[in-house]
Amino acid sequence: MTDAVRERYARFAREESPGRSALYTEWAAGVAADEPIRRVLLRIPETRRQPPLVFAVTRMLGAGLGGYPQWRRFVLQHAEEVVAECGRRSLQTNEPLRLAPLLPVLSEIDGPIALLEIGAAAGLCLYPDRYSYLFRGEDDTVLGTLDPVHGRSEVVLESRVSGPLPALRLPDVVWRAGIDLAPLDAGSEHDRRWLRALVWPGEAGRAERIEAALRIAAADPPLLVEGDAGDRLEAVAALAPADATLVVTTPGVLVHIPRAARKVLVERISALDARWITIDPPGLLDVWEPAVDDSWPGFVVALDGRVRAAADPLGRWWEWRAVPAADAS
Repeated sequence: MTDAVRERYARFAREESPGRSALYTEWAAGVAADEPIRRVLLRIPETRRQPPLVFAVTRMLGAGLGGYPQWRRFVLQHAEEVVAECGRRSLQTNEPLRLAPLLPVLSEIDGPIALLEIGAAAGLCLYPDRYSYLFRGEDDTVLGTLDPVHGRSEVVLESRVSGPLPALRLPDVVWRAGIDLAPLDAGSEHDRRWLRALVWPGEAGRAERIEAALRIAAADPPLLVEGDAGDRLEAVAALAPADATLVVTTPGVLVHIPRAARKVLVERISALDARWITIDPPGLLDVWEPAVDDSWPGFVVALDGRVRAAADPLGRWWEWRAVPAADAS
């Protein structure tokens, strides 16, 4: 009965967490070898028992950052609460660093811009004009920096760039909105605690970056609408200023939407009078122009389906791969 849980957590410990979080590797390996814990996790719906979600929920509930024996005791002592909370939660990787590989795409779009993000969580990716950027080459040399008009931001998005740096500029964002099944309030300590718990132990600088971005969002909250994007998209898009270019973003969210609903959502986005920026696994969509194959590194960054860059899913590195219009055919 618990084979699926064992296999999922063993794969996470073997392939996904090493090099990113030693503690999560320890916890996942422990679960894979622990029948009583696997029986607890088996009570969680399958779509809500992935390791990062379960680990984040237990931390939010107070599990702490001790070794596996301590974590195990907490789960067994709070099994009912852990199962119930996991059933209510979903992964909300509200990582503003994803804006680093999206910035050159935003730089292609004339402003002013009305920004609408699907899967916005607390809206931390709705402030590309409020953050500073630092781009490093593969040899760690600084290729370029960019700051908001009022000076260096407390949020500095640092990423590694392969190859030349394309033309960059901060967008002129005049309207910010998001749609999420469970939007988060950047000013709520409860919601802030959940976002902190979603940061993997060992990810240097990420917690501080998210905390600083939360302060920016709390000081000037975006419009966040609760609901399914497939149902709410047109109504929310209609609220955007008529004199601004509507830009819909789906950074890393489409992979969490079932295939049939994802297809419908992409069709609805394409039907809008809007530009569409996304960052997704190469095989997730069939709209890429030009097509990408299995050798593609990382995720695909695209504008209206046209491939612009290869990137790390969280924005830590990227490579501009836009094909000139004359060569696109």
